[in-house]
Amino acid sequence: MDAFEASHPEGVSLQEVVEAMREKGEKLTEASFRKYVQLGLLPRSRRVRRASGRRGSRGLYPPTTLRQLVHLKRLMGLGLTIEEIQREFLFVRGDIEALARQLDRVMDALEGAVRRAKSGDDALERAKEAGVELISRLESLEQQLALRAHMDRAAL
Repeated sequence: MDAFEASHPEGVSLQEVVEAMREKGEKLTEASFRKYVQLGLLPRSRRVRRASGRRGSRGLYPPTTLRQLVHLKRLMGLGLTIEEIQREFLFVRGDIEALARQLDRVMDALEGAVRRAKSGDDALERAKEAGVELISRLESLEQQLALRAHMDRAAL
């Protein structure tokens, strides 16, 4: 998924997401994707002018949309309902994704400042490692909570 996100830094179209899911062996229709967006399970697109001078615009979703979709499908595979996912998990998932993107922007800005100052490389590397560790721990916690909710639901 990292490669997919890196190859689409400006965002991904609905068709690109559907095709990527198909390549992963996952079934996804455009209608289902749009439903997930309407329900707030996936982020909304932003309108971007078409390159090549053609009129109009096209919708691009954040590069992390595929990752979020795979996570959503995994939660649904655990037997969680859309309502449970909306209420208990995806608001956290979106916040974690937003935090990761913001940390990337901060680290990029600091990297430029460190290069210009020609000092602080070690501190920046430690900060990057701490950021990666934070995101990893938050994702792990969220996954544990999802599993716990599934186990609690199965016990009923």
